[in-house]
Amino acid sequence: MKDKRVLYVSSEVIPYLPETEISSTSFEAAKMVNNLGGQIRIFMPKFGNINERRHQLHEVIRLSGMNLVINDLDMPLIIKVASIPKERMQVYFIDNEDYFKRKATLTDEDGNLFPDNDERAIFFAKGVIETVKKLNWSPDIIHVHGWLASLLPLYLRNYYGNEPLFKDSKIVTSVYNQSFDGTLDNEMHKKVLFDGLENSNVKHLKTPNFVGILKTAIENSDAVVMGGDNVPQELQKFSEKLGLPVLPYAEKEAFTQAYQEFYATKVLSE
Repeated sequence: MKDKRVLYVSSEVIPYLPETEISSTSFEAAKMVNNLGGQIRIFMPKFGNINERRHQLHEVIRLSGMNLVINDLDMPLIIKVASIPKERMQVYFIDNEDYFKRKATLTDEDGNLFPDNDERAIFFAKGVIETVKKLNWSPDIIHVHGWLASLLPLYLRNYYGNEPLFKDSKIVTSVYNQSFDGTLDNEMHKKVLFDGLENSNVKHLKTPNFVGILKTAIENSDAVVMGGDNVPQELQKFSEKLGLPVLPYAEKEAFTQAYQEFYATKVLSE
């Protein structure tokens, strides 16, 4: 992995949010590549319950200031950055007052999904890609973690399909068992169509449940990682049906070697 560029796009990363399978795997995978001499960038949302002072976040003025159009509304993009202590790894935070200021991540205090989670996912995907474009940084691998990040493959392959910076980038989607009940906004597919995508691109978003969103990500990916030992069978079968390379769930002690070999032999060699 020496000198390879890997972009990690995750809904959660430790130490900024509590430890879960997603937040710890996102961190450990990036740390592994960093330790092997690769170049990494990590992106996550700047949720309102992330303590900016404690983690020493600061705004990057040269990257902020752009407006992203979400369902016909101009939404300002703010980019913040912090360094993970002792790891020499920078994390970029996608922020917007309307979408991410609230003191919670994906649900309210009663456990109900926020009604604008679909728009937050669109904003996050477009915000990451626009920021990487501004950095003029061309990744060899883009690895997506968590369902809120799962629209990135769709947008990268379609909305940004002619962007030369990502021409040779391989997209990997990790599938976890951290799902949600019910659906996001049933108008979600129309908000994506507003960006000029085709009906065929959003067929799985017409029922925007966990499986539908992950199917959309997998369909636009080059490889899939099973990030949990109990992910929905439907998603495993869907990945196999598409003929994608799939890395089975690896326990923590086997994680480093499994990821390293998968990146080298199944992702970069394709």
